[in-house]
Amino acid sequence: MPEQTITIKSGKSGDPRDRLLIVTPTLGIVRIEWSIARYRQVVPCNWTIRSANFGIGCFIPMNYLVADAQNLGCAELLTSGADWLLFWEDDVLPPLDTFLQLNKYISKVDVPIVSGLYFTKGSHSEPQLYKDLGSGSFRNFKIGDKVWALSVPTGILLIHSSVIKLMWKESETYTTLGKRVTRKVFATDTELIFDAESGEFTTSRGTSDRLWCERVIREKVLARAGFPKIGRRKYPFLCDTGIFCKHIALPTGKIYPSADVLKEYIKESPGLR
Repeated sequence: MPEQTITIKSGKSGDPRDRLLIVTPTLGIVRIEWSIARYRQVVPCNWTIRSANFGIGCFIPMNYLVADAQNLGCAELLTSGADWLLFWEDDVLPPLDTFLQLNKYISKVDVPIVSGLYFTKGSHSEPQLYKDLGSGSFRNFKIGDKVWALSVPTGILLIHSSVIKLMWKESETYTTLGKRVTRKVFATDTELIFDAESGEFTTSRGTSDRLWCERVIREKVLARAGFPKIGRRKYPFLCDTGIFCKHIALPTGKIYPSADVLKEYIKESPGLR
């Protein structure tokens, strides 16, 4: 099957609807909490509003592997001509002022990749924020801090189109499980390691977001995409922890992190003990 013809638009069309494309990989199991977080967002002043999308492009690939959905979203970004891509997964509940906070980065165009903060699901919930791969979560911060990291997840991730355009041109084509031909900007870890003691196979490197972050650093993507100063950083990905998101389990609706876990990351108000 031939690759779908992709005409890469340059962006800067003047149409305010071309500023941001939201991509939501989903299996279609979306709780009302997510819908409230998505459609009750406060819209920045002078953003065009159209229908239920608030004047922002919206692309929702269903029933694909995560990396496949992400790659189809990249293709949609390139054909739309949007300046920015926002991955917003269907189990992440950001605060209602998220667009206001992201608009600061969209307007300045000085940081090409910005992540919100959310925690893992499970009895021991930890922030998905990593300074050194293989050594666990970075925890030395308070909510509201801006933290530069070595790896960030794609649950709520803003990416400038120049990054995706460069990686798209340098990525191989492949056929998704849905029989659509796209390019491998994001990849699923297919390398398995056999543990002789347990008799089990495990993946060796991690999820598509971690593999993507490794590729961005390894191939010096940020410097070549027009962000040399950030590309030289040891930690090139910005996590704005003020965009603090809840992580919701599907279909039960349990929210992570718990209030007890969250206490460690909340700043004390002056004069309070």
